[in-house]
Amino acid sequence: MGILERAWAQCFADLGAPLPPSHIFDELLARYREPHRAYHTTQHLEECFAWFAQARHLMQAPGETAFALFYHDAIYDTHASDNELKSAQLAVDVFEYAVRMDARAVGELILATKSHSAAGAGSEIKIMLDIDLSILGASPERFDEYENQVRREYAWVDESTFRVRRAAILRQFADGNRIYATDFFRERLEGAARSNLARSIAKLRP
Repeated sequence: MGILERAWAQCFADLGAPLPPSHIFDELLARYREPHRAYHTTQHLEECFAWFAQARHLMQAPGETAFALFYHDAIYDTHASDNELKSAQLAVDVFEYAVRMDARAVGELILATKSHSAAGAGSEIKIMLDIDLSILGASPERFDEYENQVRREYAWVDESTFRVRRAAILRQFADGNRIYATDFFRERLEGAARSNLARSIAKLRP
């Protein structure tokens, strides 16, 4: 059993609900294996859940957080601007069908990944956002691979435009007082993330 299968089973155990029919998990993974994806794949999910396991002790609602993490990039189209909204809607529908509980918290966790703003957010959202941004603090080799994967997902954007827009996105993270909202992730990843961002921004300059 792989990390995602274990995390899926643990998610429903934490929710106090039986595992749903297997086709739900299979359909979810199929979304992350769509051919137009390069970064937002099962590799991203596996990396997220590796950090989830380390930060689990900080969570008040690990079941809901895990479910939101599974679905946070379920809908992904680089031509669209409503991926998070559609992913949240899908997650809420599946959650209400499979768990038969109020799914508002799940939807809010996913919607928070659109802006990645932790200002005024609760602890669970902060952990969710930090997990999603953990790639920024990866090893230099993995971070460079990530940047190449993002470029492939936006292959339809011309090089000059991509460089300007990508650099602007990375600067938003680099210019903040802190990249990670929780002390747990800040202590472990902040330094590496700032180094990776500075290096990538320099590469993107015309």
